[in-house]
Amino acid sequence: MWKEFKAFAFKGNVLDLAIGVIMGTAFGKIVSSLVNDLLMPVIGLLLGGVNLTELQFEYGDTVLKYGAFLQTVVDFFIVAFSIFVFVKAVGKFKRKEETKPAEPPAPSREETLLAEIRDLLKSKGTLD
Repeated sequence: MWKEFKAFAFKGNVLDLAIGVIMGTAFGKIVSSLVNDLLMPVIGLLLGGVNLTELQFEYGDTVLKYGAFLQTVVDFFIVAFSIFVFVKAVGKFKRKEETKPAEPPAPSREETLLAEIRDLLKSKGTLD
């Protein structure tokens, strides 16, 4: 059972997925900081000094924190746009790679010998 688990855990796709999740989590933290610490304060200043994270609606004991929700929506759109740009760039790179003409394989030993025989016959005038 340990061998099967080890074979599964160290396959390329599983490792790629794990690295992707870790990188995605770190990227999400960067985007959250960007939104919370840079964008939302600037948007708040443009709206007259309002702190959007404190915007809320209270009805009895219920509190609806729509400012925090707006901040999360902005986070989502920044992450989604970043992923879109990244996927487009990777797709463009892959298309360039696919359009490169493949070099023809080197002729095999048999093909080389046949070409030499053909050239010899041509030089003797027996092959037209």
